[in-house]
Amino acid sequence: MAIEIVKVPDTGGADAVDVIEVCVAVGDVLEVEQSVVVLETDKVSMEIPTEIAGKVVSIKVNEGDQVSEGDVLIEVEAEGEAAVDKVAEEPQVEAAPVAAEAPVETTAPVASTAPAEIEVPIPDLGGADNVDVIEVCVSAGDEIAEGDSLIVLETDKASMEIPSPVSGTVVSIAINEGDKVSEGQALAVIKGVAEVDAVSAPAAPAPAVPEAAPKPEPAPQAQVPVAKAPDASKESGSGDAAYAGPAVRKLARQLGVNLAKISASGPRGRIMKNDIRGFVKQLISDVESGKLASGTGIPPIPEVDFSQFGEIDMEKMTKIKKVTAANMSRSWLNAPHVTQFDDADITEMEAFRKSMKGEAEKRGVKLTPMPFLIKAAASALVAEPSFNVSLHADGEHIVRKKYVHIGMAVDTPAGLVVPVIRDADKKGIWQLAEECAEMAAKARDGKLMPRDMQGGCFTISSLGALGGTGFTPIVNAPEVAIMGVSKAAIKPVWNGSEFEPRQMLPLTVSYDHRAINGADCGRFFTLLVAAIGDIRRLLL
Repeated sequence: MAIEIVKVPDTGGADAVDVIEVCVAVGDVLEVEQSVVVLETDKVSMEIPTEIAGKVVSIKVNEGDQVSEGDVLIEVEAEGEAAVDKVAEEPQVEAAPVAAEAPVETTAPVASTAPAEIEVPIPDLGGADNVDVIEVCVSAGDEIAEGDSLIVLETDKASMEIPSPVSGTVVSIAINEGDKVSEGQALAVIKGVAEVDAVSAPAAPAPAVPEAAPKPEPAPQAQVPVAKAPDASKESGSGDAAYAGPAVRKLARQLGVNLAKISASGPRGRIMKNDIRGFVKQLISDVESGKLASGTGIPPIPEVDFSQFGEIDMEKMTKIKKVTAANMSRSWLNAPHVTQFDDADITEMEAFRKSMKGEAEKRGVKLTPMPFLIKAAASALVAEPSFNVSLHADGEHIVRKKYVHIGMAVDTPAGLVVPVIRDADKKGIWQLAEECAEMAAKARDGKLMPRDMQGGCFTISSLGALGGTGFTPIVNAPEVAIMGVSKAAIKPVWNGSEFEPRQMLPLTVSYDHRAINGADCGRFFTLLVAAIGDIRRLLL
């Protein structure tokens, strides 16, 4: 018997592809077309089958490794005539150029690689969930090119087209108009064109194109034994014996689902994607109905029939309000909040702002106090970098940011949103005023994109002229601090010899006490109030 090697086939140009599952173990007896490993790029996951029947003698890769085209995956002790045929074929391929005449049996494996059926998932939607499908642009049987639109999605803020990551033929579409989809959900199956033409390829000896090179085509008919615990079971607990394909395991990893707890509905006990989705939906339903307490361990608020007390109306919450409620609950329960209060003397700032009213009108921009507050906050973040941080998800690191992006809370008919002004420390008052007006208008018109609300370092929530002498805003995690601005008022202030009327602005800063201590906040708040009180400091 001969030792044959199985290598990584053409991966469509992808390099450093992740090995997410090794489907065999040393000593396993393989059949032709049996899956050896599962690879995953940023677009698809694919099973790599073997063309050789035989016994696995060594495995050259591990889960978590990264491989490229031509890397050795396993060594197989080929069985019977297959091994003899391979040995007999290799000298013929080596002796003659690919374009030369040769028996069909010799050149066929080298001439082309069969197209692979690739499952295309819904990509990253920038945090959006349950997004409406408003148009399906293709149907089964269509020939498409890479980048052609497959479907069109619409959130409450924007519509977006989802392109195809590969060229090929649409095998099936798993989504219809009117459906709601989320990241990772199956979108379509495309038979990708990944053929290698031996006639047009340059002549090469057999070692350059080994007969043992596997096809990149997944083998859906092959029953792949699970020899090792997949990534999903490592992340979610046990689940070694779960019978599921790579796409299903990927979905389980994304949702944090333990496959061992899933009831399978597929043939021969195979777990399907709908089994995972049904499991998650049931968990959510149980939490919302009160059968299960939420992950906080806090007993849920009991359901009350308010109609027994009088007439009521039921109004469905907008998506923005539901997302805001979830984010605020998560932040309040995870971050130990501390709030500090102070008043800023804005007498001089307001006098200057009003004196610039004529120039503001010429520029076509409204000069409100917000650009000054953003500029002062940015200046304080630069001077006191202990505030410009976030906690890493591992709980063991502090992320120190070298950029200064400031979020501003905007009240809209659909709910509260927080667009982000980027690089606020590098911009002047006029530019900040223009961007504030632009972002506020986009927010109220529902035209903000997900990227417009990401990456903030610090948030300002202003009640402006609505009233109030102070409030305690909730930190907009993963940020670690937020400033609340209330209504300014004229107050008597002692100047050392007498009281004089000054316009005072009540400010509050709430911060995450895991990342920031009281001394940090004291220094930051002092710098911020001083900058607001004397805007000349913003030039320093």
